[in-house]
Amino acid sequence: MIKHQIAEPDGAGARMSALMGELFPICRSITGDGVRRTLDIISRQIPLEIHSVPSGTAAFDWTVPKEWKIRAAFVEDDQGHRVIDFSDHNLHIVSYSAPLDQTVSLEELQAHLHSDPSQPDAIPYRTSYYKEDWGFCLAHSVRKTLAPGNYHVKIDSELFAGELTWGEAFIRGETSDEIVISAHICHPSLANDNLSGIAVCVELIRAALKANPRHSIRVLFIPGTIGSIVWLSQNQARLSHIKHGLVAVNLGDSGQMHYKRSRYGHAEIDRAVEYILNTAAPAHVLRDFSPYGYDERQFCSPGINLPFGCLSRTPYGEFPEYHTSNDNLAFISQSSLEHSLQVYQSVLNLIDRNRRLINLKPQCEPQLGKRGLYGALGGQSDTKTRQLAMLWVLNYSDGGHDLLDIACRSKIDFDIIADVADVLIDHQLLSQASEAS
Repeated sequence: MIKHQIAEPDGAGARMSALMGELFPICRSITGDGVRRTLDIISRQIPLEIHSVPSGTAAFDWTVPKEWKIRAAFVEDDQGHRVIDFSDHNLHIVSYSAPLDQTVSLEELQAHLHSDPSQPDAIPYRTSYYKEDWGFCLAHSVRKTLAPGNYHVKIDSELFAGELTWGEAFIRGETSDEIVISAHICHPSLANDNLSGIAVCVELIRAALKANPRHSIRVLFIPGTIGSIVWLSQNQARLSHIKHGLVAVNLGDSGQMHYKRSRYGHAEIDRAVEYILNTAAPAHVLRDFSPYGYDERQFCSPGINLPFGCLSRTPYGEFPEYHTSNDNLAFISQSSLEHSLQVYQSVLNLIDRNRRLINLKPQCEPQLGKRGLYGALGGQSDTKTRQLAMLWVLNYSDGGHDLLDIACRSKIDFDIIADVADVLIDHQLLSQASEAS
């Protein structure tokens, strides 16, 4: 029986780094040209379907906002010196700032400035998506140098009836059951919290294109929060096909792996990730679900309630570079990206091979020798382990235990358990639980 293995990509680390380098300069927000440029670049790497809905579209309790376009933004002192300039760094402008051309006092300006005294040389990232306002972000060390006087503020932006755009990569598997992975594409020039998830997801699709997965695989490249809410509202009819989900984010830093469980707490995806982390990332952290964080909170909302977890390295807000200009390409490690990809690949592989089976000869042990099963395992260094695995698989294949459960109970490696199950299926001693019921 052919293993449904996710293919191992070659040169993935270099490709991920190159893709992040290409995407980093783009000014992204939840709508607009930056999102479309990002999706266009991704579509050159993997097949991608582009979708959009117009501003004003209702999505459950939300409404798609106006589209935002930014061309230029700066603050000049009374000598004509630009003390803040959007052209120097995307984070200088508060995302969704309304257009403005006005002279203000320093006191008035200060009410619209954002800086972080705890990181005096970093530019923070701020947004104003759903309240029309304006603002600038700057290093606190620069803010302290602003002298009393008048300042010319110019924001060349537009808020208009446009559209919200996202991309989907879909690999059809042998079944309609889906594994869905979500990566947000709405942050400007933030490498770990944005681009690392995109890069890993592109490689997952690239590898899946070369494989023959049992599950269908869908990757969503969506704006944070409003993107997942819109996607869920537009795709309610297909939600029953989603059996497993992950949010991919913060995958390039040097911290240990973290997994935030789904709302279920012990769904198959939760058990699979925990098993893989125990083997591929022994130093890791597991956390229970909470309704705060990334888009897992939308997929796990009570009216949706999908088995969605969040698999990252250092979580949001727990590394000082988070949402600042220090979350740049120098903060990212190619080895961390490669390790994150390996963990994701391993999780997908386990999910794809895991299943519940039925023993077709459940009255006592079937005679394995006369079927040549011992010989089928001969010549391998772990033959005795595989023979023992056969007994475990036969005993617990009652339709109530999946192969991952058997691996955990027996303390035998999952791949050995899955290999043995394939052999037993080929010898007509096991069948899929759904087929035998």
